[in-house]
Amino acid sequence: MVKGKRYRQVLLFSFAFYLMSFTLFSQDSIPTSINPLEKNNIKFQESFFKALSQKAIYNYQKAIEYLEECNELVPNNKAVLFELSKNYAKLNRNTEAIEYVELALNKESENLWLLEHKVTLLKRTAFFEEAIKVQEKIAVKHPKKKQFLVFLHLQNRDLASAKKVLLELQEAKLLNSRLRRIQDKLNNKQPKIKHKKDKIANTDVRLSFEKNKTFNNLKALLDKLSIDNHTDFLKYSEQGLALFPAQPFVYLMNGKALNKNNQFKKAIESLQNGIDFVIDNNEIEAQFYLEIAKAYEGLNDIKKSNSFKNKAAKILK
Repeated sequence: MVKGKRYRQVLLFSFAFYLMSFTLFSQDSIPTSINPLEKNNIKFQESFFKALSQKAIYNYQKAIEYLEECNELVPNNKAVLFELSKNYAKLNRNTEAIEYVELALNKESENLWLLEHKVTLLKRTAFFEEAIKVQEKIAVKHPKKKQFLVFLHLQNRDLASAKKVLLELQEAKLLNSRLRRIQDKLNNKQPKIKHKKDKIANTDVRLSFEKNKTFNNLKALLDKLSIDNHTDFLKYSEQGLALFPAQPFVYLMNGKALNKNNQFKKAIESLQNGIDFVIDNNEIEAQFYLEIAKAYEGLNDIKKSNSFKNKAAKILK
């Protein structure tokens, strides 16, 4: 009973928070006696509360039904439109999610939560150029959020624009340690390959990469080296980071290689750097978490290791 009461308190708090954040009703409009308008408002609040309750238990379709009731009672309310967008996003119905967040932005074009949600949706659907425009708008009022533009440009495979933003952030003294590492990778020349005497099991794969350093050739090579646990696995994964700094697969392979070399702290750093490049792919995200869990296990931090294992299991449900 105590747990249920606490759950209800959380939902009530969430509902109150939405009322305050989006200013659902004006205090001046509240009548002194019960009338049809007030009854309408009460029904609205009940439906909105039920929508939040359904969302909390992952019943997104039912939440949408209650939100549609709200929309009929009070058309085009920002809070309702925002919630509709988030619930459609949970169902991977991205077209509807974008439509509703745009309707909400028509009501309040500068709302930070709405703008960031739209960026997330555009990123998920690989509309990077549109996402960049929205993020640039955000950065005008929130300069520190310009940092996220670097990742969007990299995901859009626009290295020149990423370098330009990094330079602007550097001049504004807004470069964090992670962005400095990315800047170093983008500015450093491609490292010269030092051939080892030991031969790679599949020479054709290596020669293909050496001849034409495409991502597909690198992927084939790293997959082969990972399976064979070859001594060159770490070397080529590091080359991959320099060549393709926005590809999550390369960070995952680099993390695996570092773990196999017992460089657990470096593995965690590389994996955490790469996970931000994962776009709407639960399977790959789970692989990152499992590899991070291995690194923490190597550091004898079993609590954190289990935490990341649980994260992986949760997103794969």
